[in-house]
Amino acid sequence: MKLTFLGTGTSQGVPVIGCSCEVCTSINPKDHRLRTSAMIEVDGLNLVVDSGPDFRQQMLRQKVNRVHAILFTHEHKDHVAGLDDVRPFNFKYKRDMPIYCTKRVHESLKREYMYIFDDQFSYPGIPKIKTNLIENKPFIIQDVPITPVEVWHHKLPVFGYRIGDVAYITDANRIEPSEKEKLRGLKVLVINALRKEQHISHFTLAEAIELGQELEAE
Repeated sequence: MKLTFLGTGTSQGVPVIGCSCEVCTSINPKDHRLRTSAMIEVDGLNLVVDSGPDFRQQMLRQKVNRVHAILFTHEHKDHVAGLDDVRPFNFKYKRDMPIYCTKRVHESLKREYMYIFDDQFSYPGIPKIKTNLIENKPFIIQDVPITPVEVWHHKLPVFGYRIGDVAYITDANRIEPSEKEKLRGLKVLVINALRKEQHISHFTLAEAIELGQELEAE
């Protein structure tokens, strides 16, 4: 299994438009970060978590030639705004792009991308999507078992995903004890840590470290 961080930036990306702070004016490549997304390569599959507004740039930068499925964590724009850019994969492989998401996320996508999901707007140039609705229980993509982990992004339930001994969780500030049990025995835990100061919808750096220690991730 291989995990690639396609983006680790905030919802606005780093640098932020119009900001002249020390980070946003830095020439350090570590301070140039795209919107949050990851790709997990497992058993010959390329599984992407979230297609945000930088999806196209991320695919080109990593020279990704194929994506077998996209797993959505939630419906915020910084996680779904690149869905239209799956079209090159449609054209190249002549197949619909499978997406996995909750019913709530799917309803949001249908509003955001009416021209994709409403047949009356269908024409050859639009993205072709195959929707797979999931709930908070394990599912399988081509023999690869995947376990959703429900976390809280302030008041919004969000899915993280566990694949084997790797878990990827973004946009969270609280995890219920029952969901934490799904995260035991991990070798790799990826968890958001927005900043050092308290935040209403994201773990702080200290909270993320404490959670990793609590779960005893390697």
